[in-house]
Amino acid sequence: MQRVSETREIRDYAFETKFLIDPALGQRIREWMRAKLSPDPYGSGSHADEYRITSLYFETRNYDVFRRQGSYGRSKYRVRRYGSADVAYLERKMRTSTLLSKRRTPIALEDLESLNADAFTTPWAGSWFQQRVAVRGLQPSCQVTYQRVARTGVDAHGPFRVTLDDQLTVVPAEELQFVSGAGTPILQRGFILELKYRVAPAVALKELVEEFALSPKRVSKYRLGMLALVDRLGGGLSDLREMHTIELRYA
Repeated sequence: MQRVSETREIRDYAFETKFLIDPALGQRIREWMRAKLSPDPYGSGSHADEYRITSLYFETRNYDVFRRQGSYGRSKYRVRRYGSADVAYLERKMRTSTLLSKRRTPIALEDLESLNADAFTTPWAGSWFQQRVAVRGLQPSCQVTYQRVARTGVDAHGPFRVTLDDQLTVVPAEELQFVSGAGTPILQRGFILELKYRVAPAVALKELVEEFALSPKRVSKYRLGMLALVDRLGGGLSDLREMHTIELRYA
């Protein structure tokens, strides 16, 4: 069995601002990003800034993460995969009122099944994730897949990043594995724009917001994915059906 031992806390972008963007505006913003900013170092495609992301999200039986109950509202646990890579990333994304941090550990894709073992026996690189998921009663809930365009820049405070995500789809998840095939569309081909920076928005980010008259909106791909699955999930989220329309409304 292959073990990847690196684990780290990521604080490159302590702040994150999100926007819901309609399709026509999304195309214009993508052109602006490519004209003004540098391509992501891990990107591909004709502009060297594209990649596909698949995230497997975890939830409790009572949907405490979705409902933002107590500490469940401040953190999300997920397993992320880029394209068809044979490496997956165990991630905890934690948000306070002022800061955003992420812990992530890469593991071989074949080692995903190790998360099903006893969390408190043999230590390994993913033990921290495995133990927290077990203690918090988290299980796989849904898989969200989307296409990302990512561009970067640097200012006096350090690096900043702009990402534009579209083609979002979701499928229910009950097992610790990534599944292929078509899912339920989210956002009807809309975009999610994210600005990520360390201390304060760079001049370029302010220009982007001002030029396109953007208004921030609290948005979560996980929540949108779960809302898109309301009819398939049944009773657990049936009382939140009206939110399906509210949260999908563009800013």
